Amino acid sequence: MATKLFDLNGKTALVTGASRGIGQAIAELLAEQGAHVIISSRRQEDCEQVAQAIREAGGSAEAMACHIGELQQITDIFGKIRERHGKLDILVNNAATNPFFGHILDTDVAAFQKTVDVNIRGYFFMSVEAGKLMRENGGGCIVNTASINALKPVQMQGIYSITKAAVVNMTRAFAKECAQFNIRCNALLPGLTKTKFAGALFDNEKIYKYAVSNIPLKRHAEPGEMAGAVLYLVSDASSFTTGEILVVDGGMTV
Repeated sequence: MATKLFDLNGKTALVTGASRGIGQAIAELLAEQGAHVIISSRRQEDCEQVAQAIREAGGSAEAMACHIGELQQITDIFGKIRERHGKLDILVNNAATNPFFGHILDTDVAAFQKTVDVNIRGYFFMSVEAGKLMRENGGGCIVNTASINALKPVQMQGIYSITKAAVVNMTRAFAKECAQFNIRCNALLPGLTKTKFAGALFDNEKIYKYAVSNIPLKRHAEPGEMAGAVLYLVSDASSFTTGEILVVDGGMTV
C-alpha cells in the first residue's frame, strides 16, 4: 500500500534562497510532492527561472523576491502571501550569507553585521511572520537550514559558525513556544555540500581534501541529498517531531 505520509497536496510552502543549490533542490522536491511553492531569493529573475522550470515539470510555483536581511522586504513578502493565499503551511529558512572567510580576529564590522542581519535577524523575523500566519490557520512547519558549523566552529568561518549555532537555539525556542499553535520547528544541519555558496571550500584543494578525509562516506553531498531530509521535516511523517536538529553530513560529526 502506498503511503501518503509525504503528500503535500494543498500545502503552500515558502522556500528562501531557492534560486540555486540546496534551496532549489528543496523547492523542486516539495513541488514534486504536491505543494505550491513560493520561490524566493534576492533577485526576481532568478526566482522566476526556478519557478518556471517547476511549472514546466508539472508542478505549481511562483516567484517572490525577498532579501531577508531587509526587514521591509520581509514585511512586503508576507503581505503578498497573505493577500494571494491567505495562509502559509511551510516555511524553509534557507537563505544565508557568509561574506567573510578568514581568521576570526580579522573579521570587520561590515561582514559581522551582514552575517548577523541575514542569518539571525532574517531567520527570526521570517519565522515570526510565518508563525503569525500559521497560528491564524491552525498550524504549520518551519525548517531552518543551519550547518554542522553550529556544532563545531570551523576555522576561517568564525562569525558564520556563530550565527548557525544561534539558528539551532532559535529553532528550539520557536518550537517550544509555538507548539501550542500546532506549529513545528526543526533544523537541518548540512555537511559539506557541492553548492556555489560553499565554493571557497571546493576551490581550495587542500581544504577540500582535508574535509572529505573526515567524512566516513568519503565524499561530499549533492544538494538533492538535503531535500529529502526537509521533506521529512515538513510532512506528516514527522508529525511528532519538533525542536530537533537533523544532521546530514555523511557521518562527519560522528
